[in-house]
Amino acid sequence: MIKDFFDQFPYILVGLEVLYLIGIIFLAGKIIMDTRNTSKTLAYIMLIIFLPVVGIIIYFVFGVNYRKNKFYTFKIERNEQVYEAVSTYIKEAHDKTLENHNEEIDQFLTTVNFLYNAGHSPLSQGNHAEVLINGEGKFEKVFEVLEKAVHHIHLEYYIYDNDEIGNRLADLLIKKAGEGVIIRFLYDDMGSGKIGKKLLKRLKAGGVEVSPVNKITFRLLANRVNYRDHRKIIIVDGAEVFTGGINVSDKYINPNPQQYWRDVHLYMKGEAAFYFQFLFFSNWIFATEKVPEISQLYFKKSKEEGTSLIQTAASGPDTKPSIMLSTSSAVLSAKKRIYIVTPYFIPVETVLNAIKQVAVSGVDVRLMVPKSGDSVIVNAAAYSYYEELMENNVKIFFYKKGFIHAKTMIIDDNFSSVGTANMDVRSQELNFEVNALVFDKKINEKLQDLFHEDMNDCEEISLVSWRKRPKYKVFFEHLARLLSPLI
Repeated sequence: MIKDFFDQFPYILVGLEVLYLIGIIFLAGKIIMDTRNTSKTLAYIMLIIFLPVVGIIIYFVFGVNYRKNKFYTFKIERNEQVYEAVSTYIKEAHDKTLENHNEEIDQFLTTVNFLYNAGHSPLSQGNHAEVLINGEGKFEKVFEVLEKAVHHIHLEYYIYDNDEIGNRLADLLIKKAGEGVIIRFLYDDMGSGKIGKKLLKRLKAGGVEVSPVNKITFRLLANRVNYRDHRKIIIVDGAEVFTGGINVSDKYINPNPQQYWRDVHLYMKGEAAFYFQFLFFSNWIFATEKVPEISQLYFKKSKEEGTSLIQTAASGPDTKPSIMLSTSSAVLSAKKRIYIVTPYFIPVETVLNAIKQVAVSGVDVRLMVPKSGDSVIVNAAAYSYYEELMENNVKIFFYKKGFIHAKTMIIDDNFSSVGTANMDVRSQELNFEVNALVFDKKINEKLQDLFHEDMNDCEEISLVSWRKRPKYKVFFEHLARLLSPLI
């Protein structure tokens, strides 16, 4: 019937085709103006040209730049309001640390200054820091600290599952709420799809204040899928903080040895908590549109209990790409070694070029990644980078024991990064992420020892053997790389 209609009125079909062509031209112009990344721009233009209609849908679902959307303009304004309320605590901590420890961070002073000027992130002194291995190590410490909470507990998680560990944590939160402790809990509505309505109702009924960061009404049409809250944060009484790669889920405590999950988290006590508190309040006010009274009780000045200098790198659609730029800056400051662990390696050009530059200059650069990722396309896209890395003296190690999910970077003897950000486009440009940068030889040594221990469960890739892979695999990997800005 449709064919007969257009046969009878062919000028209507021609008119529709002309309108579609005009629409494609205008959309291509919008993509060019809104998308700063060249490879991403080309990828989206190829999609709308070679996948008629479907490509347009994909762009509007995944590609619209929400940094210019009023939705995030509102959040940026609220961030500044929160900063005004906490700036005294943050500036005082930063100035005091720079005055006392300028020589210790001299090698990375450019990185430190960038983070403070770009996102108000202070460098704090006198912190106690502990590396926590896997979920077994993390949750044991988490429950110990939460039991002692007296004023507030703030949680922000990408994944919170309704399982054994999730319900055990919920029980403790409800118990503490009953004792009069203020509990605020933010979760990502996309990542925490398994949290379940019953658990949420139980938390709310138990006195826990709960909110998704971005509410998703229709999951299949979630147009903010690229702007996920990928952070994992717990703040207790304004002085103790947890962050890293470990979500709230049974799989992180390795109940099944056949599906081993390798990860790292960090516990911090001290004024490092100040900036995490700022990040949490910014997202809480944005998500709930409620402005709590932000008093000194949320920024506890504790006695200096450790030797760690700590600064926070945070990124999101409402901020500058601080994680990407600080990573590049820190890499370029390396003189002896860089050990990187990441489950997904699809780097932006800035970071990739920095890594290759220092490796060629003689720095011992090692990259540890899973041998098999949890996505065929993502894995293939990552594989496409390995040959050029090895050609530039980077050593690559495939972790074979299970899935390595840690996000750590060690530089020389004094710099360590532990956080939530993967070394991929999504983490470095799109999601809400946070990394703790620790200037401490003991933490650095601990992570170095851990890296060397994990190397026993790795195989190093040989450039000669890697070049012998079947041509069809190489082609697929490079095809996946073309799509990497969209993954």
